[in-house]
Amino acid sequence: MIASAERRRLAGQGVTLAGLLLLTCLASLLWGAGDVGAERALAVLAGHGDEEARFVVGTLRGSRTLVGLAVGMALGVAGALLQAVSRNPLAEPGLLGVSAGAAFAVAIALLLGTSAATLRVGVAQLGALLGCLCVLGVARFRGLGNDPVRLVLAGAAFTGLLSALTTLLLLFDQRAADEIRFWVVGSLSGRRLEDLLAVLPSLAVAAAITLVIARPLAALALGERLAAGLGHHPGRVRLLVILVVALLVGGATAIAGPIAFVGLVVPFAARALAGPDIRRSLWLCLLLGPLMVIIADVISRRLVAPSELPLGVLTALCGAPVLIAVVRRRRLPML
Repeated sequence: MIASAERRRLAGQGVTLAGLLLLTCLASLLWGAGDVGAERALAVLAGHGDEEARFVVGTLRGSRTLVGLAVGMALGVAGALLQAVSRNPLAEPGLLGVSAGAAFAVAIALLLGTSAATLRVGVAQLGALLGCLCVLGVARFRGLGNDPVRLVLAGAAFTGLLSALTTLLLLFDQRAADEIRFWVVGSLSGRRLEDLLAVLPSLAVAAAITLVIARPLAALALGERLAAGLGHHPGRVRLLVILVVALLVGGATAIAGPIAFVGLVVPFAARALAGPDIRRSLWLCLLLGPLMVIIADVISRRLVAPSELPLGVLTALCGAPVLIAVVRRRRLPML
């Protein structure tokens, strides 16, 4: 009886979030840069409208909205997986150097003269993988994994180092600097459908692996010995989680730049709604992630219209208070 009521509650939450996400996507199509207002955009959605309005709504805003959906889902799920495997509520791709590793790898690729989207995706994912391995490896060997704040400090130091190296690399190539300047702070502006198609295969692989490891990861939350007693392999699960995080964060960073705090706020909200079970949280992250990203993107377009703020600035403004609130708790929760 209790389980049935819990399932109905979660289903109601999912339906509510899905409805909010649909409304947010509609707002993303209706409002944006350019002279096409909400009335002309509605005419396009109704099957009418002039050629200019169809191009702006269908090509520019439509592609931007789809990219926002994919980026939000990827970062939300990646944050939930990273927090679950490290049992650390502060573990977030932007804070632990995963996004910085992806950005550094892309900067190197641009410096070497490449600008192909498919190559950039692979390079970003490799950089994210190395960044994730470095920070979690240091945490494991130095015993930082049991202290969430010290782990974040190690990640912040690693992020600062990579960011400085990225800036230094771009000083040697003006073309690369011009290409990466707006990208490096995170934005959905000018993103094309081709950019999204380039990362879809890796996102699909990450989704398939996530479905496989969701149950072992939930068992791992009960302790390594119990998980091993149930027939799971904790070491193998951790490696697969790191691979999935690299695929998700690398893909999202390649098409939208390093967007911080989405992987922190979204799992935090998902656990507040669904409880500590990672399997339930992941489903809500699929809705909460794009909801946060697209809302921030719409606000970034309207706040200083006709210009727009970088998306990374808005997500940082939303995520920084959550980070401070978690850190200031008397007893920092361990997952």
